[in-house]
Amino acid sequence: MDRTWRLSLWPLVLVGGGIFLVAILAVVLLEDRMGPTPSGDVGARVTVVIYGHSAEVWDIAFSPDGTYLASAGVDRRVTFWHWRRGPAAFVLPHPEGVTSVAFSPSGELVATGSYDRVVRLWRVVDGALVRTLPGHEGTVWTVAFSPEGERLASGGEDAVVRIWRVGDGAALQTLRGHERNVWSVAWSHDGRWIASGSFDRTVKIWRAASGELARTLTGHTQAVVSVDISPDSKLVASGGDDAAVRIWRIEDGALVRTLTGGSGHVYAVAFSPDGKLLASGSREKGNLGTLWKQIFGHALLADGKTIRLWHVGDGRLAATLVGHPGDVHGLAFSPDGTSLASSGESPAIRIWSLRGD
Repeated sequence: MDRTWRLSLWPLVLVGGGIFLVAILAVVLLEDRMGPTPSGDVGARVTVVIYGHSAEVWDIAFSPDGTYLASAGVDRRVTFWHWRRGPAAFVLPHPEGVTSVAFSPSGELVATGSYDRVVRLWRVVDGALVRTLPGHEGTVWTVAFSPEGERLASGGEDAVVRIWRVGDGAALQTLRGHERNVWSVAWSHDGRWIASGSFDRTVKIWRAASGELARTLTGHTQAVVSVDISPDSKLVASGGDDAAVRIWRIEDGALVRTLTGGSGHVYAVAFSPDGKLLASGSREKGNLGTLWKQIFGHALLADGKTIRLWHVGDGRLAATLVGHPGDVHGLAFSPDGTSLASSGESPAIRIWSLRGD
């Protein structure tokens, strides 16, 4: 092939590439427009944007009295914020990235999980490290205190849930049954149940007193990334990579309803304190949007339609919260239920004020 012929191909290549990019753009936009329309009975607006982390924020938690918002970052620290104003109060440094954070019911302690396979307990009043709990054989992805605050559950890459005694750090139980990563654990408010969600596509319900597996909930077609239990201890919500949120009855494992409408994986679910709303946080876009991000290193037309509020009673969509850029990995309601915090791929944390219209 001579040089003249090779040069003449360039216009065709450019035109073809342009058509390809336009096609991707059109499909991604279509994916987004196919999402649900908010019902409008719950309003929300961003009141505070908190800057300070330098990388993704995996998890967030409010203190029981609402004084602090704690954030767990890939930048190797947990930061405590005076969240109504935004400034940091103090920082807990870690040797590796932090994946999870939880306050004890009294608010006196904080538990953290990390890439370094260790669970840590910290004293809130002065930020002192109380003890370290080694034992997991991989990243610790999730931590949760029991409602009386005397035990702590943790789960991670080693596919087990471990139960620790908070008072002295003793390992009490190892709950085995999952086949892959345990992404999330939650304790029922009545203290009877522990729920866990796993990469093996299941939710498992354990009897907290004995560690016995009560039932396995199947229905997700991909990994279960987040679970939460309702304040009345009757329901468990799960979200996963199949872009669905499922609500189950704990007592018998029955599927109550499936909530769909988003285009991306669901990485976070959280019940409101009164149990009437369920928040879900998801991936920013559908599959093509994710492909664009992987190729070009940034989001495509990021409008942040990644947080949804659902009515638990009937499954209606209450609102779509627009404005959180990137994937959402952490959601937490304030203790009084008037605010919702979101965190994730963006280093910035957003506080949403919620109101009923």
